[in-house]
Amino acid sequence: MRYKYQLDNLNCAHCAGKIEAKIAETDGFEDVSFNFATKLLNFKSEKQNPVSEIQAICDSIEDGVTVVDKTPKTNLKKYTYTLDNLNCAHCAGKIEAKITETDGFEDVSFNFATKLLNFKSERQNPVSEIQAICDSIEDGVTVVDKTPKNDITTKAEPEITKKKINRDTIFLAISIVLAVVSEILHLTLDGVTAVHYVVLAACFVATLLSGYKVFIQGAKNILKLRIDETTLMAVAVIAAFCLGDFVEAAMVTILFSIGEIFEDRAVDASRRDIEKLANIRPDTATIIVDGAEQIVPAESVEIGSIIEVKPYERVPLDGIIIKGKTTLDTSALTGESLPVDAGEGSEVLSGAINGSNLITVKTTKHFGDSTATRILQLVEDAAAQKGNSEKLISRFASVYTPVVVLIAAAIAVIPPLCGLGAFSEWLYRALVCLVASCPCAIVISVPLSYYSGIGAASEVGVLIKGGKYIEALAKADTFVFDKTGTLTSGKLSVNKVNTVGSYSADEVLALAAASEKYSAHPIASAIREKANGLELPELSDYSESAGHGTSAVYNGKTIQCGGSKILSDEQKKIANKDDSVFVIYDGQLIGSLNVSDTVRPEAKEVISQLKGLGVKNTVMLTGDRQQPAENVKNELGLSECHAELLPAQKLELFKGLKSKSKGACFVGDGINDAPVLSASDCGIAMGFGSEAAIEASDAVLASGTLKQLPKAIKIARSVINTVKGNIIFALSIKALVIILAAFGLAQIWMSVIADTGVSVVCVIIAARLLKKKY
Repeated sequence: MRYKYQLDNLNCAHCAGKIEAKIAETDGFEDVSFNFATKLLNFKSEKQNPVSEIQAICDSIEDGVTVVDKTPKTNLKKYTYTLDNLNCAHCAGKIEAKITETDGFEDVSFNFATKLLNFKSERQNPVSEIQAICDSIEDGVTVVDKTPKNDITTKAEPEITKKKINRDTIFLAISIVLAVVSEILHLTLDGVTAVHYVVLAACFVATLLSGYKVFIQGAKNILKLRIDETTLMAVAVIAAFCLGDFVEAAMVTILFSIGEIFEDRAVDASRRDIEKLANIRPDTATIIVDGAEQIVPAESVEIGSIIEVKPYERVPLDGIIIKGKTTLDTSALTGESLPVDAGEGSEVLSGAINGSNLITVKTTKHFGDSTATRILQLVEDAAAQKGNSEKLISRFASVYTPVVVLIAAAIAVIPPLCGLGAFSEWLYRALVCLVASCPCAIVISVPLSYYSGIGAASEVGVLIKGGKYIEALAKADTFVFDKTGTLTSGKLSVNKVNTVGSYSADEVLALAAASEKYSAHPIASAIREKANGLELPELSDYSESAGHGTSAVYNGKTIQCGGSKILSDEQKKIANKDDSVFVIYDGQLIGSLNVSDTVRPEAKEVISQLKGLGVKNTVMLTGDRQQPAENVKNELGLSECHAELLPAQKLELFKGLKSKSKGACFVGDGINDAPVLSASDCGIAMGFGSEAAIEASDAVLASGTLKQLPKAIKIARSVINTVKGNIIFALSIKALVIILAAFGLAQIWMSVIADTGVSVVCVIIAARLLKKKY
């Protein structure tokens, strides 16, 4: 069995080499390799999970190394649940953490913006276990298995929510009336004993009606030894009653409830905006069976089926048009606003909107592999890749509130003991500090900002796989590009065939096309296209080497087709230096082909925009020859270029560029780009062409062009600025109120504004990222 372990805390390369060598020498371990950059140890063994043995070897060489099993489990099933009624971001973080710590759950991620919980487990439908974990942290949360066909649940939920809102609104209105009447009586007839009790009763009822949920939740949290905003509010209101501030206690509860309503509505509004992204994927398809139409679930349609797409409908699955002519609106997929003409033989992508004509399509992909589904999956999975700020806020929130509670306790106890005033006065000031201290504004707005940014990017055709890649994109000052298919169109063509010796141009071209018959390289496609119509010879023993080209056997002799690296020193003297592909048969150079492509029409403008955004270095790394590379560099105004590189050399050069910059991003489209994409701070793949490039990348330019790259950078920077701004704004307001409270200059209503009011403002600012024009 093949194992993959991570050796954490191993920072000595020399020790790493010793560990790798010792494991390789130990009986029972084969194909041992260790990657110091990723700290991943790979090996084969018949032993069952030999973690302890590997740990012992590590301990014998380097202290402090921790062996973590990263071997992929093949029997894990992926689950997606929605956690309904979970509106506390702090509680959401605790639920996510607890599920992660529970044995049997892996790759756990919760997206507060969409309420989606994703994880992998060997268990069969562990709803009850997840429900129990949620109940132990937050009451009222309902765990629902995400099933799109469950129409009953979807329709019932809004009605229930509406009833709750109406009842709470009535209670709140009654509370406001009672509080206002109490305030008038308190100001006009304060000295009358009967009025005192009437005010007490009215304020008590107003407080219960407007804040019963807060007090129930606060009491439950106290029993669970947990502190959050409901706990702080309950303690503050009870203390205010004990101090005789009845009207203020009622007003504060009412103000808090109003703030909660606005906060919930702001969060729900942003969630609805994010959920609109899911509208790009139709759930049904009109399939043609024996000449008759049938509307069926899109996920049940097989590859090769014939479907009809009516005017102004979204295309449900990827396919090829076999009948009809239309225009397609692909803006939801690629960010391109202009419609695309499509006719028989044209490829159509799921999620595109058909124009005014009926088209018949033959499907080429399953529902789960179609473009719209892959885009939605990339956006949903992005929640698992949290940014550094998100992780920092999660850790911050876990220690921030207890620290503030200790500060409040010190304010309540120390000054009275020092004879600086009555205990009741300092207790009131401490209560103001407690209510103001809740970190909800930050805990909610920071992840919401990241997800809003991911949503905004997807709307312009850029799929960013997580918050940490938004951060990388925002700070990057070096952008490195592949040449063919990235800076150039990739539409290569053979301009000329040159011959050496007795072979004709057609013979050289036919042999080159036969050699490149199975290659996926764009140059090979151009050669085959040029040779269309020629009779190709039969070759055997095909092989291909990245950076060197192809080889095969023809009439018992070896034929090679590739770049200048296949030429000997003598052959280089007679070869045409302007040509890019050379053909060698039986050790002799018999001809060469001049193959070239053109610079993308948008490339020059994009490079100019990047420089305008403060990008210092724009670099091209290519396996192409030096002269064509220099031509592209000069035409686009790139900082530098490096040509005639093998994939390993590309990777080495990129690491050097990365070490000299604040952040380095690589943009590429091919299989050979996958190693560099993985090594970059944010690897960006061009379109949905190469599966390897998409898997290795951290972002995808869905349109397959560079147009949206500057917009992606602007969005990323806007997200980071919003996150920083919200954190500074929230902490500044809270700090101000706490300082004022310590000096007796702040009332409890001000602390409520510092809590729910600031939360509402931060959520609205975060949600604006989705609507902002970039």
